[in-house]
Amino acid sequence: MSYCLNPECQKPENSDTAEHCLNCGFNLLLRQRYRPIEILGKGGFGTTFLALDEDIPSQPRCAVKQFHFYDRDPEIFKKALALFHQEAVRLDELGKHPQIPNLLACFEQENQIYLVQEFIEGPTLKQELDEGIYDEAQIWQLLQDLLPVLQFIHDKRVIHRDIKPENIIRRQSDTKPVLIDFGIAKLMTETAILRPATLIGSQDYVAPEQMRGKVFPASDLYSFGVTCIRLMTQVPPLDMYDYNNERWWWRNFLPKGTSISDELGEILDKLLQTHLNQRYGFAGEVLQDIDAALDRRPQNLLFSKMPIAPTLTNSDNPADFNAPPTPDPPILPTNAAANSPETFSLSVTSTFDLSLISERGVNYTKLRDFLSNKKLKEADRETWTVMCQSLSLEAGTLLEISQINQLPCEDLQIVDRLWVQHSQGRFGFSVQKQIYESVKGDYIRFCDRVNWPTYNSATASGQVKYTQKAPIGHLPSRSWVGGIQWLRHLDALSAKLTECDNNPAAKS
Repeated sequence: MSYCLNPECQKPENSDTAEHCLNCGFNLLLRQRYRPIEILGKGGFGTTFLALDEDIPSQPRCAVKQFHFYDRDPEIFKKALALFHQEAVRLDELGKHPQIPNLLACFEQENQIYLVQEFIEGPTLKQELDEGIYDEAQIWQLLQDLLPVLQFIHDKRVIHRDIKPENIIRRQSDTKPVLIDFGIAKLMTETAILRPATLIGSQDYVAPEQMRGKVFPASDLYSFGVTCIRLMTQVPPLDMYDYNNERWWWRNFLPKGTSISDELGEILDKLLQTHLNQRYGFAGEVLQDIDAALDRRPQNLLFSKMPIAPTLTNSDNPADFNAPPTPDPPILPTNAAANSPETFSLSVTSTFDLSLISERGVNYTKLRDFLSNKKLKEADRETWTVMCQSLSLEAGTLLEISQINQLPCEDLQIVDRLWVQHSQGRFGFSVQKQIYESVKGDYIRFCDRVNWPTYNSATASGQVKYTQKAPIGHLPSRSWVGGIQWLRHLDALSAKLTECDNNPAAKS
């Protein structure tokens, strides 16, 4: 079926191959390639359609958003179009995150404005809620999966404004939550083109300040907190709010026999604070409290970022290695693959016969000394420096994928072995490679395992922990990684390490 995009059409359904609507004559193909086939949803600002991309032989599905206008003044439409393209640039940047749909196209056609985005296959959290409530373990997992996404968009100076179960999709391919419905309406409200009384955001979930026209990163966190308590209770949010005392009574609505830990309760309560000065201001603050909670009760909290204990062999001084005991494997969510690898062992040799000056003339003495003296921050910075030197680049140059592929094997292996040797197998590129392979190349899961943020910004480097007790694989950091394909750096680094291991004689 082809679905007519004319908002005023009375008979929008047409045949699969029709090019124009039989009822109103409206063009059924957008840009002569996108064919809408059904409505996915309607809102105050427009309609979202499921469409086929007929320009590609497999005709993949995509989501087409059509924005509605209520003022046909040409000047207002011109301003709206300019704002639309401005916001589309931002949406394109956001789509670089793996848990945000990619922007495929944006254009104007027949006096209508359209966005075309990647279609995410899977149920929304609202649909999951219809099947049953979330337990504590699932809420912890959701917090850990989605807060880094909020951190990412807030670092880009974007506030979502409409976080709710309907706007989070559980992606079928990897069960990761994907945040959808980044509209452009917030910019357009500065004009008179949209219905004046339309509220951006769903009333049940919006923060108090948002109802008054003010939004902050904390506003999204409030909506996320409301989403969590809705998932745990199946009760409409406003039914759990005490207007007389301006506080949430969500614990009273938990299913009979359900208990929630103090740690989770405290985090949710702070997300739900009415007053901004009492609420979390940024997603990073919530993540820090989650880390602290996991440190206090690692045996009881599921999906924790627990370090993986290596197996040491040929160690000269194993007693010097202050590693935590091997934790029990975390319990997997019910929708995860039963054979997902969550633990593995590293076999580490503590001594290497290393030359500290490579054929490229790079001197690794300083790196060795920093590592042997446990000066991990200095060692991390020196790692970046020597990698640049091995490529004849200025110190501090961010390396892109193509440059990772050009790293000389000898230099890469010296750096890696020094880290592995002096950390007793906790740190090093080869350690990161093993972890990455154990999660089947899932970069988000890798970041969870080594406690790295899933975004790349100036604030990300501030979360590096330069301590021997950091999770296995946490160091060296990725401070040296740059370019728009930074999420793929472990693909390139792993492939390079494999290449070097398979060709020990290779020098470059």
